[in-house]
Formats: sequence, C-alpha cells, structure tokens
Amino acid sequence: MWKFILFALLFSPMLVRAQASAIPADQEAAHKVVLKNEFVEVMHVTLAPGQSTMLHTHSHDRVAVNLSESTVSEDVPGKRPPRTMVTSAGSFSVQACAKQGCTHRVHNRGKTTFEALDIELLKRPAGPAASPVAAPAAESRSFRVYRWALAPGDSTQEHTHSRPYLIIAATPMQLLMKAPGGRSMDHLVKAGDFHWIDSKVTHILTNNGKESGLIIEVELQ
Repeated sequence: MWKFILFALLFSPMLVRAQASAIPADQEAAHKVVLKNEFVEVMHVTLAPGQSTMLHTHSHDRVAVNLSESTVSEDVPGKRPPRTMVTSAGSFSVQACAKQGCTHRVHNRGKTTFEALDIELLKRPAGPAASPVAAPAAESRSFRVYRWALAPGDSTQEHTHSRPYLIIAATPMQLLMKAPGGRSMDHLVKAGDFHWIDSKVTHILTNNGKESGLIIEVELQ
C-alpha cells in the first residue's frame, strides 16, 4: 500500500509536467486540419519514415482511421516502453479523450509513409441518438463506426443516416452511391477522400470497380 502511495506521489507530477509541455493536436505540424465545423475537426496526419510527431494532446473524443500499411510506435507519458503497432488501411481506433485528454507522441518506425485521418468531436448534435444502421464495427458515447469491406460488385444494405456523419474512403475504389428514386453517383475515390453530411441520407454503397475497397462511415451519436 505504501509503495503504491509513494509511486503515485512520484508519478503524478511527472505526468502533469508532460501534459503541460504538450501542444494541442491541431497545432502539431504533422496534423493538418482539413475540416472544422461546429461538430467535428478532421486532421490529415502524415509521417514520413523515421519522422515523429511532437508531444501533443487530443482534448476531445476521437476516431483515428488509418490509410496506410505502416509500423509506428506510440509514446505515452508515464508508460514505458513505447507501444509498437502495425497499421493497415481501414483499421481504426476509438478513444475517449474529452474528460482527461490523451497525450502522446507517434513515431514512424517503418519504411512507408504513415497516413491517417483523425476525427475529433467538438460538439454533440442536438437530439437523441439514432438506431444503428447496421452492426457497428465500434461504438462509443460519441461515435458509431461502420466498416464496409466491399469486393468488386458487392453492395451494402440500404441504410439511412439520420445523424451527421463522415464517409471516408480508406482505400481507392470506384464507388457507386445509389439513393431511393433511382438517383446515383459513380466516381473514383482515393484513399483519404471524405465527405461530411449533416442531413438525413438513405443510400446503398456499391464497389463498381475491379479491386476490393474499404469504406468507413463515422456517425455522431
């Protein structure tokens, strides 16, 4: 018991100092803000091989969607050793950071560029959360995340988003979007392309190309 108390007394000032020296995520050089509105802030994160971010803090609940196959390590103050991860396009993480903040530094340990979209919830939309449109790949108090892995010719079920959401291409693909009444859009999307929608939408997503693709939808609760 006394050892635990002594550890806590020694550890807490170190953690406070580390967090105090960190900068906000959207001011960190590798985090380029590509969208900011009333509800979300989206940052495109890019790290060349051997590059590291500065120590930075995420102050809002977040979803990080990986866009590349890379090897990275995460250095969190007070935790040793750094955790090494192999990312793949379409993998993602959900983290609750609104209450205490999430402070870390990321290092690219691999030979390929690391890319990701970092989505932070700034404000919850008014009204109650909607029912899930399908089985979520992940869910938190702030987000539902849907992951659609589509082989050539495959389609999602028809589904309706009644809450604001982001649709993200995690990989390149020829994406066909069909709405009730015969309306459709067919276009080539690149990895990292995204679109913010804050109106009710019913659609079917189809891979209209010759290569498999991954679509991530991040819906606000």
